[in-house]
Amino acid sequence: MKKNSILLIVACFAIFFADFAKASVKKIEVRDKKLVLLDLILNWVPEPEFGGFYAAQELGFFDEVGLKVNIIAGGAGTPTIQMLAAGRAPFVITSGSELILARSKGADVIAVYNVFEKSPMGLMAHQEAGFSTLEDLMKSDSTLAIQRGLAFADFLERKYGFGSLKIVPYSGGVGHFLQNKKFSQQGFIFSEPVVARRSGANPKFFLLADVGYNPYVEILAVREGLAKESPELVRHFVNAVKKGWRAYNENPTSINELMSKLNPAMDLAAMNEGASNQKSLIGDGSMTELRWKEQVDFLLETKNITKPMNPATLYKNF
Repeated sequence: MKKNSILLIVACFAIFFADFAKASVKKIEVRDKKLVLLDLILNWVPEPEFGGFYAAQELGFFDEVGLKVNIIAGGAGTPTIQMLAAGRAPFVITSGSELILARSKGADVIAVYNVFEKSPMGLMAHQEAGFSTLEDLMKSDSTLAIQRGLAFADFLERKYGFGSLKIVPYSGGVGHFLQNKKFSQQGFIFSEPVVARRSGANPKFFLLADVGYNPYVEILAVREGLAKESPELVRHFVNAVKKGWRAYNENPTSINELMSKLNPAMDLAAMNEGASNQKSLIGDGSMTELRWKEQVDFLLETKNITKPMNPATLYKNF
């Protein structure tokens, strides 16, 4: 798995200035039309999980509401939530856990859109291993590659224990998986199993959401001050994103062609398979207080945060 990690925030966040919106949102002239120019920073490279955002850009939905959006690809460890808090960009992609951690450190950030109604996180095993359920995998003596210390790993350990499993660090990619039929690993339904299958393996994927772990893993976040100072700008952005995701889910091919050029490591066929895998997990973008509360409570239980938080302050539906 590549991102969605609970980043350790070891430094204090920068002081937030009241003119943040002016510093990170600019106006430009485009063919006699004034557009608001702004950046959206992703927390990973172009893949199907971002298809709706690229669709909103390429199909002109941002332009329709007076926005000119520059989508900036990220990578492993891209600190998007810190970049948002420091005023580096007005919109970023992050995870719910990272946003909660940032708020616990005093960051003025909130979620305004959620991509996945059902989390795409899970564990990937080989069909040949014979596991019928995730519990079968967790009770086996096989090898499991995960990032210890992260919330999902804490969940697995609390629910099943690690028993006879040989836990090894997750190093990225599917190289070790392809070499060992008794090797399982963390992943996302739109990525790792697609790559493994196209590399000749026969993967079986277990969604963590199916066994009770369903956090917000891909959210669009803004500074709360921007949402209060310029609610129409945020609303226009979110509405364009909603149209983008509807269009992408209906016909992802043209956007996948674009993303495969931006990310040559994932070709068009893989992009299309990933989009198909994730389609049923994507919601309408809205969030609930109950789901945020569950995520806060879990981070409290695992001592990732030390003080209770009001989940209603973490998000705003537009």
